[in-house]
Amino acid sequence: MVHNGIEYGDMQLIAEVYDTMKSTLGMSNLEIADVFDEWNKSELESYLIEITATILRKKDDETGCGYVIDYILDKTGMKGTGRWTIQEGAERGVAISTLAAALDARMLSGLKEEREVASKVLDEPSMQSTDKTQVVADLRAALYASKVCSYAQGLSLIKAASDEYQWDVDLSECARLWMGGCIIRAKLLGSIREAYSKNSNLSNLLVDAGFASALNERSVAWRRLIALCVTSGVTCSALCNSLSYFDTYRRARLPANLTQAQRDFFGGHTYERTDKDGRFHTAWTDAHKDIGDASQRTSGENVQI
Repeated sequence: MVHNGIEYGDMQLIAEVYDTMKSTLGMSNLEIADVFDEWNKSELESYLIEITATILRKKDDETGCGYVIDYILDKTGMKGTGRWTIQEGAERGVAISTLAAALDARMLSGLKEEREVASKVLDEPSMQSTDKTQVVADLRAALYASKVCSYAQGLSLIKAASDEYQWDVDLSECARLWMGGCIIRAKLLGSIREAYSKNSNLSNLLVDAGFASALNERSVAWRRLIALCVTSGVTCSALCNSLSYFDTYRRARLPANLTQAQRDFFGGHTYERTDKDGRFHTAWTDAHKDIGDASQRTSGENVQI
């Protein structure tokens, strides 16, 4: 199941890269195929990259002109495995935002008729001036970094379930098995296997020294590519969610303190503090204070819980 969730993420990331080359750079199917062929000889080598190049070169036999890819309706089917992965992530409390973005993209693709109507009333932004060589290089960096995040999310989900049910799953062995003929087989899995072989207790793939270095090196290109897609109106939800996952995970402090304060304000859910142990509740207004005082008189308990 998690394999298929990662597969959803991987396919959507590749689709967004293809769309950027086609919509932003105006590249032909053959030009894009050449790029994927070149990438398949690099750190991006994978089954899905390989077949993408093949797909883009396939001439259309039905019409005798053009390419099959341009005649395929832009509605993606699904059989539920991606949805189950997202549901499992929610159950385990594991963030799998790249995979969720891929599922959302499939569901939105199903709204073909609605999208056609929307396209007539919602304006496209003007295209940005671009350096083709730079954009293609940025796409390569962004795709690799995002794929790492996608695999990291799937493996984190497996780890969470393994810890909860005491399955003692060997994540390096998962990577080895996925290298053997499955849809998400990729050169990247060799590095993933090595990372978990060195440290079976790795909290997240992103903090492995090798992957951390690779992501840090690609960070500027990754951000530049997302900015181009956003300003050009080109869909990049999986690429963008991958970067958001990376940015959220790398920050020592998040604005979750404000969210927790809001929860305490309207629901008395309490919060933890940075300077002392325990759980606390604040009387945020005079009305809250009156409620708190009444509670203390009734129960004899301190409001700080």
